[in-house]
Amino acid sequence: MTRLALVTGASSGIGAAIARELAASGCRVLLNYRSNERGAVEVRDAIVAAGGEATLLRFDVANAAETTAALAPWTGDGDAVIDIVVNNAGVVKDSPFPTQALADWERITRTSLDGFFNVTRPLVMPLVRRRWGRIINIASLAGLVGNRGQVSYSAAKAGLIGATRSLSKEVAKRNVTVNAVAPGLIDTDMLKQIPVDDLTKMIPMRRLGLPSEVAKLVRFLASDDAAYITGQVITIDGGLA
Repeated sequence: MTRLALVTGASSGIGAAIARELAASGCRVLLNYRSNERGAVEVRDAIVAAGGEATLLRFDVANAAETTAALAPWTGDGDAVIDIVVNNAGVVKDSPFPTQALADWERITRTSLDGFFNVTRPLVMPLVRRRWGRIINIASLAGLVGNRGQVSYSAAKAGLIGATRSLSKEVAKRNVTVNAVAPGLIDTDMLKQIPVDDLTKMIPMRRLGLPSEVAKLVRFLASDDAAYITGQVITIDGGLA
């Protein structure tokens, strides 16, 4: 592929793996991050060292004005169009619902849902006009089956899944696909505080997933080979669901 891809939340974990995988496929990659500049620089340097092209793009996806300003160079016509949009940015803070702070609810839902809106809306019409595009939303198994202590996160990801299905129907005839990937338990920093042995007992494959495995699925969905797949939510969970 010789396309331009935007990956939000690309400074670590699944987002970083997706950025590296898309770069390895030949894409030029815009690496969005909010605060982890060191991580974003490391991802960029790794891509460049491997012969790829990556550019840092700092903005908070939950901030509409900031996002609009950052994406302005790619919202017009012509060659400067983002071909592949990967909405990966997300935050989580586990707590029982009765003790959930309003600030945490808003931060979690705004990052996933407002973030999807703020990033995707200005970029979708250039894709429609060019009659080619890939929008891939990183949801979660929690958005499909729920999870104790994650009412806010599950609600945000379920909303993202609904947005995926609806938008796919609006843009399908223009050769723009919209899909969601719903990872299960993936070996990232989000799980560092939880005993791995307890987690793997829940998974039929008896191991955590790897960010690189999620990234390979995203790479396929971003390719021409996935041209007839849209409106889907694909789980990658080792058989957990």
